[in-house]
Amino acid sequence: MNIVLSLLCGLALFLYGMDVMGESLKKSAGTRLKQILEKMTSNPFKGFLLGLGVTAIIQSSSATTVMVVGFVNSGTMTLLQSVGVIMGANVGTAVTAWLTAMSGIGSDGVNEALGIIEWLKPDSWMPILAVIGICLVMFSKRGKKKDIGAILLGFSILMVGMSMMSDSVKDIPEESLKSILTMFENPILGVLAGCLLTCIVQSSSASIGILQSLTVTGAVSYGMAIPLIMGQNIGTCITAILSSLGASRNGKRAACIHLFFNVIGVVVLLSVFSIFNAIFKFPFVAGAIDMWGISLVHTVFKLMTVALIFPFHKLLVTLTNLVIKDKKDEREKTNLLDERLFETPGVAVGAATSVTVAMAKISADALKKSLEVFNSYDVKLADEVRDLESKADTYEDLLGSYLVKLSSYDMNEQDSNQITKLLHIIGDFERISDHAVNIVESAEEMKDKKLDFSSEAKHQISVMVKAIGDIVEMTYSAFANNDVKLAEQIEPLEEVVDRLRDEIKRGHVIRLQKSECDIEHGFVLSDLLNDFERVSDHCSNVGSCVVEISKYDDLSMHKYTDNVKANRDVFEETVNEYMKKYSF
Repeated sequence: MNIVLSLLCGLALFLYGMDVMGESLKKSAGTRLKQILEKMTSNPFKGFLLGLGVTAIIQSSSATTVMVVGFVNSGTMTLLQSVGVIMGANVGTAVTAWLTAMSGIGSDGVNEALGIIEWLKPDSWMPILAVIGICLVMFSKRGKKKDIGAILLGFSILMVGMSMMSDSVKDIPEESLKSILTMFENPILGVLAGCLLTCIVQSSSASIGILQSLTVTGAVSYGMAIPLIMGQNIGTCITAILSSLGASRNGKRAACIHLFFNVIGVVVLLSVFSIFNAIFKFPFVAGAIDMWGISLVHTVFKLMTVALIFPFHKLLVTLTNLVIKDKKDEREKTNLLDERLFETPGVAVGAATSVTVAMAKISADALKKSLEVFNSYDVKLADEVRDLESKADTYEDLLGSYLVKLSSYDMNEQDSNQITKLLHIIGDFERISDHAVNIVESAEEMKDKKLDFSSEAKHQISVMVKAIGDIVEMTYSAFANNDVKLAEQIEPLEEVVDRLRDEIKRGHVIRLQKSECDIEHGFVLSDLLNDFERVSDHCSNVGSCVVEISKYDDLSMHKYTDNVKANRDVFEETVNEYMKKYSF
């Protein structure tokens, strides 16, 4: 009973350490993961290398594959592009097995005799890593150092768990263990057992670690280990399959590619190995395997599977299309804000940013079209403005919910600031689209009441319209490109809009006194000027937000406005330049 409890305790520490290390690595990588994955092309070899690299970084093929399912589901990655990444992810996860194998250094007589490599054993340097890690976690503020500390701690806990599992099985009599493991010499039973174990612990790295810990007894042979390892590679597909249950058809196909890749590899390679072993009776099959042997078999299997399937990667896509068929007259709906991406918050933040940029473009287009409607009324164009406003509302609702959920996940400071920025900005862009509809309604009121402004009023309003069109376009570009210098030009132009509004109001009063216009014109003009001024205010909010987050990592608005006041001469100079451009 003590042996079982020690084994379970070691497994718990192993899983926890791997989770801490993986999460910290993903958090440290942040949005760079998305930038790496966005470089996917139709070249499957490049996809393979990127999948391998990302998985080696975050130490989880399941996390990478779930990410890929999310990307395919959202339409940002094609099914064909996903094949190379999934293959690379399968090979990348082998890194963990080599890391855990280090706990076996110096555990046999040969290594003990060498002595010189004893210092490589984790027991020799792991305490140093743990001390450095805890110091970084305790005494560093939120940031890269704290993340590095968590990575070191996670790795230390992982190795402690591995050592506990190894120590717990040392006391099991070799003959008893052999009698249990002998049944796994049957390749089919071995594959099923390895698959079941991995499905239970939800991690091929953990199940490989358990198998490595059993090798210290000397009771595990190559013949027993090979089918188990192959089964473990099938079992690791369960995470991606579960995550794809609510996905689109292409999302489900991406998960199936992961499954088919491993199943085909196991069926072909295990069959070939069994046939050759029956003919040539390989002597190493009956020999005891150690931790390094487990790592080697694990890696060789993955590389051989890639070599087997890579030339036929397009056929793999065809196979998944045959298994998961499209329904007639059914249109795939892509969900750009896929919650599967929460697995890697940095990637989810990047996806949310892309969607917010799309929303900003919708709002900017709505405003631009509304100004066209005001200049020359068009029913079709007016309907387009209302459709765009409706889309902007939908985007705001989806983004708001998504970002609030995402903010509860642990991430680096940069990604956290980006979420704060997006939550503030989506409201401003949504309100810009609302004002676009208001401008259309003002145009409709003028058409219905057959109102027409005087030539002087038309000229003044046309100047204002030009300024509003420019400030909205400037705001969209500054946000979409995170252009701080351009964002700093928004506040002076907003000041110009305020001054233009005041001048137009004064001009209207003078025209009223001269009876050149009446009170009806005044109501419409007041509504228009109010919408124009509000649009410029929202643009100012977006510009200030971009500057605050980029320059000061803060969203209090005080630092930026204080800086504007401190450099009032420079600000006024810019305002005067704009006034010359937008003069009556």
